[in-house]
Order: sequence, then C-alpha cells, then structure tokens
Amino acid sequence: MNTFRSFVDKVDERIGDGLEHLLCAHHERRLRDLGWGEVLEPTGAEDRFGGRAEIRHGNRVEVLVDGEEALPAIEKAIRNARSHVHIANWHASPDFRLTREPGALTLRDLLATTAQRGVDVRLLLWAGPPLPAFQPTRGLVKAEQKRFTENTSVRCVLDSRERTMHCHHEKLVIVDDEVAFVGGVDFTALEGDRHDSTDHLPDRPICWHDLMTRLHGPIVADVANHFRQRWTEVAGEDLPEPPVPEPAGGTNVQFLRTVPDKTYEFVPKGEFTILDAYLRALRSAEKLIYLENQFLWSPEITEILIDKLCDPPSDEFRMVLLLPRKPSNGADTTRGQLGRLIDADSDGVPGNSRLVAATVTTHDGDASAPVYVHAKLGIVDDAWMTIGSANLNEHSLFNDTEVNIATDDRELIHTTRLRLWSEHLRRPREELDRDPAAVVDELWRPIAQEQAERERQGDKRTHRLTLLPGVSRRAGRLQGPLRGLLVDG
Repeated sequence: MNTFRSFVDKVDERIGDGLEHLLCAHHERRLRDLGWGEVLEPTGAEDRFGGRAEIRHGNRVEVLVDGEEALPAIEKAIRNARSHVHIANWHASPDFRLTREPGALTLRDLLATTAQRGVDVRLLLWAGPPLPAFQPTRGLVKAEQKRFTENTSVRCVLDSRERTMHCHHEKLVIVDDEVAFVGGVDFTALEGDRHDSTDHLPDRPICWHDLMTRLHGPIVADVANHFRQRWTEVAGEDLPEPPVPEPAGGTNVQFLRTVPDKTYEFVPKGEFTILDAYLRALRSAEKLIYLENQFLWSPEITEILIDKLCDPPSDEFRMVLLLPRKPSNGADTTRGQLGRLIDADSDGVPGNSRLVAATVTTHDGDASAPVYVHAKLGIVDDAWMTIGSANLNEHSLFNDTEVNIATDDRELIHTTRLRLWSEHLRRPREELDRDPAAVVDELWRPIAQEQAERERQGDKRTHRLTLLPGVSRRAGRLQGPLRGLLVDG
C-alpha cells in the first residue's frame, strides 16, 4: 500500500510540475504580448522599490490592524466628508455597520445622511458572477444596489466587466481627495464578520484578521484617479482629475494595481504592478520574508520562495507564512504549494529549517474558534512592505482588479511587523524587538510545533499559533494550475 501511495505521489508530482510549467509559460506569453514580459525576468540585482509604478514622496501612512481599528476610522472619515465620498469594493451590504457603538448607523443610512448634507457619494461594486455559482450573486447585488439608492442621493454603480470566473476585488475609500483607505476590509458580513479586535475572542463561529491603510499626501491622488478611471468608464460620467495633495509626511509610497487586459479602455493592455512589486521584493530578500495572505498558490511566487529556501541568501534568512487553516477556496492548492516549500526547506538536514508555515486560532477556556487570515501583507527585510487587496494567486496577480500600496519606510515597516508579531505570538513588542531569526527560532517555530503536537494528541491548545495542518499531496495540488489554465484567458 505504501509503495502504491509513493507511486501515486510521484505521478502527481510530475503532472503537477508539468501543469504549473504550462501555466507559467502561458502567463509569460500573455505578459510578453502585452508588453509586460520583463516583470518575470530577474535582473540579478533587484531593486525592490523600483519597477513600473511611480514613487510618491511626502506621504503619511498608518496601518490599521483588524476591524476594530479600521472600520471606525473609515466611518469617521465618511461622517466628516465635505465634498465627496468614493468607495470601491468587492461587495457592500446596506445593513452593515462600521462601528458597534450604540445607535451606530447602517452603511446605507451613513451614506444617505452624508449625501443629504450635499456630499457626493459614489459606490462602485462588483456586479457578481454571471452565473449564481458563488456569492454575491447578481440578484443579491442588484437588490443591495436598490437599497443603497432608493430614497437617497447615493450613486451606486455595478461593474460587470470581469474576466470569466474573476471579479473586482479591490477595497478603497477616498474622502474629499484628502484621505484614502486601501486594504483588505470589505463592508459586509458575507462569508465572515469583519468586526474583530486583536484579542480575537472566540465568541463567534470564526474570527477575522485583516489590515487597512490610511493614507495622506500625494499618494491619495493616485488612489482617487484609479477610482475616477473606473467610474468614468462604468458609469459613463466624467469626474474631474483629482488634485495632488500637499506633502503630509516623510514616507515614500507606490500605488500598485492589477487591472486585467481587455477590461478597460484606460489601460487596454492591463497593469500588473502588484505582480512586478512582489517578484522584485521577494527576489531581493536577504534575511526575512514575512507574508500574511488568504491564499498562496501562485507558482510565480512559490518558485522564488523555493529558490530562497534551497539557496538561502544568508545564515540569518527566515521565512514566515501566516495563512488561514481553511481558505474559502483553493485550500488544497495552497497546501500543495506548502508541501513543495516544506520539501525545499532545510534540504532534509535536521535543525536547518528556515520556514514556519502557521495559522491562527483563538481560545478562551473551553471555547475556541479559527481566525480567518484575510490580510494581504508582504514584508521583506523590514525594508519593503505591501498592503492591499491582492492575494498570492492567479486571480489577484493576473485577472481580478486589485489595489495595493507599497513603501520602503523602514521605521513604519519595523513597527508594523512587531505589532503583528505581538498579536500572533501573544508577547509584548519589546520582547520581539531583536534579530528576527532568533524570534522565529525561539518563539514562532517552537510555539507552533508544540501546539500542533498538542492538537495531534487530542490535548487542549494553549496558544493561538499552530502549524498549518494537512499539507496536501496528489490531486489537491493540481487544482490551482488546472483552474488557471481553464479560466485565465
């Protein structure tokens, strides 16, 4: 029986490698035809903050962690709007409340009362899939659109220009062209409750970890102009080009997008600066790659990660991946890619492990709940960071509309990493402010391993971290390449 399983694993590995090669070759041909082929070519001396996206200087960037911090900040900005509020999102529910304060208005009523004050309110949402295969269905979205606009001055337009089996996934809010929010937070409880704190109390079926950025300064003009471009084409209404705000801080920021080709006239050959930025940054890594993401099944990304594990750039190099235990889809594919990473790690030499692939749950006595990692964060060497809506899969890097920002502000990046590690490791930040390799070896790995062993033995967990379970083999790994070849035109 073991011999048969070994044979099946080998066959699956060969087929999986072949399909992934075909998918990568397909992406390469597509990008070359569109004039984006150089994105996939290593330069030998990677400029992690270069590429095709303009660098804006003089910005202020704040990282808002989890819904408890992000949602009230957005609500306050909308409430104080003077000129206009522009929102683009995967989905928004009229009855969603941005705060849990007594008497908090629903999103519909918040936008309606804001518009009643003479503020222009525009809401740009994905129209839903052409076939009701998954949420939000087109029927649901049309009903929600009616609720947003009926007896209000709110404009709500549905964008159905998606590629087959793909969507408009970005999450943006722009207020008065003075402040913008970019990140991963949706204004809906569809598929999970976005309201959560860093405590992640197990008082619900599933907790939710997410990130948003609040931006001031010239970068706001890029976010606002992206909304203007989409709105102009979809709604057929010209909006004035946004002014470039005065400097508001000392942080450099890039505005990054995925816009598929043949979708909009404003960029007919598409834009793939999120892919460009990730590949450049990951290739440049010397000491640390830290990723929080909902999915990890892009072969272009995992090939770089595998190369780093097989040929570490330094003795101190470490890689930490934080993923959900059960992604909403693509779970087997993610774990199949993790299987490849785990196989590459340490090259079979005990004690040489550089990779920690972990997930998060939360516990309070006998109560427990998974923490859904919905954040889309990349940190390299505390010298480059990206936050936005893009997952590490073919959807987000090639075929959905997505928006991220990236920065090289070392102080901001270092502070953000310590804050997140403090949340996940349940340790004070001061204890973590030292060599990342030591923190990975002394805290991340032993805690996650201990909790995985307790879980395996049927004992109660005592910490929220644990190793990702069930690295899949055989057919599970093939789902990503097959899906990519079938729906990626």
